[in-house]
Amino acid sequence: MKNAPPPLILASNSPRRSALLRQIGAQFSVASADVDESIMPGEPAEEYVVRVARDKVRVAVQRISAGIVIAADTIVVLDNEIMGKPADAQDAKKVLMKLSGRMHRVITGVAVAETVTGRELVKTALTKVWFRELSASDIASYVASGEPLDKAGAYGIQEKGALLVDKIEGCYNNVVGLPLALLGEMLREFGIKLL
Repeated sequence: MKNAPPPLILASNSPRRSALLRQIGAQFSVASADVDESIMPGEPAEEYVVRVARDKVRVAVQRISAGIVIAADTIVVLDNEIMGKPADAQDAKKVLMKLSGRMHRVITGVAVAETVTGRELVKTALTKVWFRELSASDIASYVASGEPLDKAGAYGIQEKGALLVDKIEGCYNNVVGLPLALLGEMLREFGIKLL
């Protein structure tokens, strides 16, 4: 008789990450992991997402007795500026004005760890996203929907934010918040096959 795979635990309260895991049929539970997400002075974007994802997975591993823990952190980077979640509607408008008509990068750090052995793996995914030119009324209307307020870069590509995007290069799910193909490869290294 085959051993049951270890349980999967998502160390995130993100409804988008949960939805993506459900989309691929993964069975998992959720255990949030709150960490300091402040950007260190001069910290490059890739190093930042790796550090935050690793911190999240380590916090969760300490509280869970058995299983494979998944943690992630997604950021939007314009030039070399990390665009976090907007503070308020005014901030969201400023961020969207900056992104208008330009290409930005979406980078996700993904960390997977085994609670029993402490073994961990951290990788990053990068997607380039081009916004169309946005009018002031486009921006005002989108911000009024409330959708941008809890999202890095002040937009959600899986919702109305799709109307802002001209094209992408790379993994779509990475822009939503969890690069599924990369995660699948990482989980295989821990003996978990989702296909």
